[in-house]
Amino acid sequence: MSQLAHDLLAHDRRALARAITLVESTRPDHRNESDELLAEIIAHTGGSIRVGISGAPGAGKSTLIETLGLNLVAAGHRVAVLAVDPSSTLSGGSILGDKTRMDELVRQEEAFIRPSPTGGTLGGVARRTREAMLCCEAAGFDVVIVETVGVGQSEVAVESMVDCFALIIAPGGGDELQGIKRGIVELADLVIVNKADGDMAAVAKSTSADYANALHLLRPKTNAWNARTVLCSALEKRGIDDVWTAIADHQETIRASGDLDIRRSEQSRSWLWSEISESLIDRLRADAQVAAVIAEVEAAVVAGTLPASVAATRVLDQFSN
Repeated sequence: MSQLAHDLLAHDRRALARAITLVESTRPDHRNESDELLAEIIAHTGGSIRVGISGAPGAGKSTLIETLGLNLVAAGHRVAVLAVDPSSTLSGGSILGDKTRMDELVRQEEAFIRPSPTGGTLGGVARRTREAMLCCEAAGFDVVIVETVGVGQSEVAVESMVDCFALIIAPGGGDELQGIKRGIVELADLVIVNKADGDMAAVAKSTSADYANALHLLRPKTNAWNARTVLCSALEKRGIDDVWTAIADHQETIRASGDLDIRRSEQSRSWLWSEISESLIDRLRADAQVAAVIAEVEAAVVAGTLPASVAATRVLDQFSN
């Protein structure tokens, strides 16, 4: 076993940071080292409760995650937060705002917060979020929370890598009926109506009731679990225990029914094909002969003299030869 894998399994926080940096790297030599590391630790993963949290900007995701994380640490859990930030279109980096906002949680010895830029990956997560989750599990964190970018209805990629997908809603955002749509809502296992405090308390209760009624109209993802709503105020630290109770109930229910094993198996299959697709594109771009064809057909497509479908076929034919 490599020294990094040994240190990671020994719950070394610095080793975890190095491991995630390694698996997120795009350098070819790092990819080989990352593959070796993941192969070494894979038998020591899968023991955490994986929670995905999404919601529009301003819904209070970071505040809720910090408050929930502090409660879990106080209860004896080890909590890892993978916060996915939007990437800069200029530098490719992220502003790392989530870690800055969770200033109290980040100081806890039993908590680990890792911001990562999306790097252009769609769906609200980063390309290597799955691998980062495995590293956190190998390092002994029994609750892994993935906080998505928070951009809208299409942000559903996280659902394919977690056990419980929670959608945070802020009351008073306008037409509540407009927000109750198929898409991200029908994939949610839990709808959390946050900011139930002050002048918004009554509005939050109404919003929670609206979503509770709407969830009854949607087909459940599994027969064992019906999505539910939870009302809370992360700012005033009220209802946070209810949030965790709902997450724990969901985990226990789908584990007892066998749905957890099925879900994780399907997620592993999805991960495989996602990696195959992205790796094929990486190899295609790295092939010198293919690169020459790409430059030629790309110019023709831009000039409007060649259909994109024909150009793609020529590139793939060159790659397969």
